[in-house]
Amino acid sequence: MTAQDEAPELEVWIDQDLCTGDGICAQYAPEVFELDIDGLAYVKSTDDELLQDKGATTPVPLKLLADVRDSAKECPGDCIHVRRVEDLVEVYGPDAE
Repeated sequence: MTAQDEAPELEVWIDQDLCTGDGICAQYAPEVFELDIDGLAYVKSTDDELLQDKGATTPVPLKLLADVRDSAKECPGDCIHVRRVEDLVEVYGPDAE
């Protein structure tokens, strides 16, 4: 069994209503986050497509977990939410326990 088999599956989403457009997330994890023409950050699909629907989520690859976690911690708008897929409990972000 590998570490990936043991790690919980995580997903991330951004609350654009709180996004300040600083772009810190895109600097930390450009594979996961991108600023759009409206100046707000969005998550990207595994196919690198910008997901602009409200509450859109994307998987967090294990190799990018530290970058995504740091994005959530450093976000000035507290708008990045990382949660477990199995029970939707937020593990990083403003609502993390």
